[in-house]
Amino acid sequence: MTNSKINVISRIVVVGDAYVSAQIMEDAVKKLPFWGAEVISLTWGTGDKEEFTEMQTALESKGPDAVPYPNGLEEAIRDADILIVHFCPVPKKLISCSHRLKAVGICRGGTENIAVSALTERKIPLLHIIRNSEAVAEFTLGIMLAETRNIARAHHKICEGKWETQFWNSEFTSTLKNMTVGIIGLGNIGALLAEKLHLLGVSMIGYDTYLREEEMDRLPVKSAETMEEVFQEADIVTVHLRLTAENHGIIGRDLLSLMKPKAYLINVARAGLIEEKALIEILTEHKIAGAALDVFEQEPLPSNHPFMQMDNVTLTPHIAGDTVDSIAFSPYTLAEALYGYFVNGDKKNICNKDVL
Repeated sequence: MTNSKINVISRIVVVGDAYVSAQIMEDAVKKLPFWGAEVISLTWGTGDKEEFTEMQTALESKGPDAVPYPNGLEEAIRDADILIVHFCPVPKKLISCSHRLKAVGICRGGTENIAVSALTERKIPLLHIIRNSEAVAEFTLGIMLAETRNIARAHHKICEGKWETQFWNSEFTSTLKNMTVGIIGLGNIGALLAEKLHLLGVSMIGYDTYLREEEMDRLPVKSAETMEEVFQEADIVTVHLRLTAENHGIIGRDLLSLMKPKAYLINVARAGLIEEKALIEILTEHKIAGAALDVFEQEPLPSNHPFMQMDNVTLTPHIAGDTVDSIAFSPYTLAEALYGYFVNGDKKNICNKDVL
């Protein structure tokens, strides 16, 4: 795009929430040199973090029609050129209200709250940012060690007044360097994790249907032809896929049954990628060594959930991406991505590639 295109941007609508405020979004937009536009700020949702989590979960599991968008947004978007949101729902109905929308930006990687297909039909690009790739990659490495080396279990035993050094997997506890890690999904997070594991001398095998051959060749990872190959060969399988309608429940008993009895499953991505019932059965039967999970079908996890009774799982409350810096700076990163798109034609942050 040429700079002349910038001159037709006259209105930007930002919709903040309890985690990313409209004020921060507005500040991020106004810091860039070409925004000479009117900025309209709205806020979606509640300030109560527990209620917000419930709304967030509804959007992630049911899509953008699950929760209403704020009053006034239909009118604000009517003549907007750019819409910027975090978790505010953007359903097809809202998109249809816009007459001149040129781009939508979301201050995170997930797009479950956006009717992406409706934007694509209108040839409107959706720009997202993987704001917490580093945080999630680090967390994955941490929870991987916590599960395979019994760190969390040992902590709980000490808190219970027990000095316990033997666990059910003690006979085959190993260092990461002597294990093969399988990575399902080698996008931003999977690739970062691979870099960190490589520095530790870990052997890896990976699978990603979207990665081009030359991109795969740049990673220190053996390329698998199928997911089955990864589940069969790896001592640890870690999942880093984006959840879509096509891959919902893609990891079921068939794949889990291919894992070695001494292998572990890690999921900090999306609960919907794995058939929870199948995983519960596999873990209960001790068909695999264990699992480390940060995401669940129902959040918060009920106190009577089967996972709570298991001695071969490490559980965390969906916090893999929660660092102060990743959330606070996301509007600035997104604003720069939008600027790069409109000024230089930079398309790397566009997630609905069909508009190109």
